[in-house]
Amino acid sequence: MAKYKGIGGTTVQTRSGTEEYTYPSGAEGSIYYNSSNGKFEFVGIAAGTWASGGNLNQARKHITLAGTQTAAIVAGGYLTSPDSISALSEEYNGSTWSEGNNLNLARIYHGTWGTQTAAGLVGGLTLGPTTYRGETEKYNGTSWSESGDLNTNRYMGGLCFGTTNTAGIVAGGDTPPYTVNVETFDGSSWTEIANINTARTFGGAAGTSTDGLIYSGQGASLSTATETWNGTSWTEVGDVNLARHYGAGGGTSTLATWAGGTNPSAAETNVKAETEQWDGTSWTEVSNLSTARQRFGGDGTGAANIVAGGYTGTADQAVTEEWTISHAIKTVTTS
Repeated sequence: MAKYKGIGGTTVQTRSGTEEYTYPSGAEGSIYYNSSNGKFEFVGIAAGTWASGGNLNQARKHITLAGTQTAAIVAGGYLTSPDSISALSEEYNGSTWSEGNNLNLARIYHGTWGTQTAAGLVGGLTLGPTTYRGETEKYNGTSWSESGDLNTNRYMGGLCFGTTNTAGIVAGGDTPPYTVNVETFDGSSWTEIANINTARTFGGAAGTSTDGLIYSGQGASLSTATETWNGTSWTEVGDVNLARHYGAGGGTSTLATWAGGTNPSAAETNVKAETEQWDGTSWTEVSNLSTARQRFGGDGTGAANIVAGGYTGTADQAVTEEWTISHAIKTVTTS
């Protein structure tokens, strides 16, 4: 009988069985001997699922989120009760949200990027009268401080990405009208750079200020377009499967998610739960959100994302969901 080494080219490795195979692990498809139970096991194909997290303290919509599953921040948004625009900021520690210091300017439809201790927030909309904003605020883990304004005031929803509050990108938005304008932030001021190919707002974004992407959203019509950013120019790549806006995304330029939203745009109650995953080349439909929603915030690493808040079409939401990609471990059997 042939041995595994002759078939696979290597001997079967021994492991304790306590290892975790989060995506990407490099272990997908491998066979090993589990010394804890005396069985041969197989690392299955990775799959993602949504799980419930802790609720926001204040249900709200028109928010964006920055950070990770264990260290996230949301700020601003619209409250139905009481009917108002909020300056409230909340931080997430992986299980619960805690109220922090407020924004200097309450707003909706803004962009947020960075980390829980180094977040940036920019643009948006205020009401009474309706005003398109260009103000930027930076968060240091304790408080928000004002910084340099955008060159072009706009609201953009999720079309904003970057790793810290000293390195961010705003792409597109509504000025009005829908724009292809892009600006980059260096920690104190904004500079106009190469335009995106498709004017839009309320789409998804992921990545760093030199290696990112934007996807879907609302322009002249609902868009399926995805564009990647290499620090110099934008390139059109594989489209999302379902055009929508008001969704939530996050991740990296090679591993990102796009969840929820509405399609068609005229039907506010036609709220989606569908999630798509980007692998650097194409989008694939994966597991749905537990709570279909729109106008909510999302971010994360791609393999471990988080979404919170939003609107179901009938009610504001405080619900948080966490997306995790992991490998199923299967026992090898013979027959």
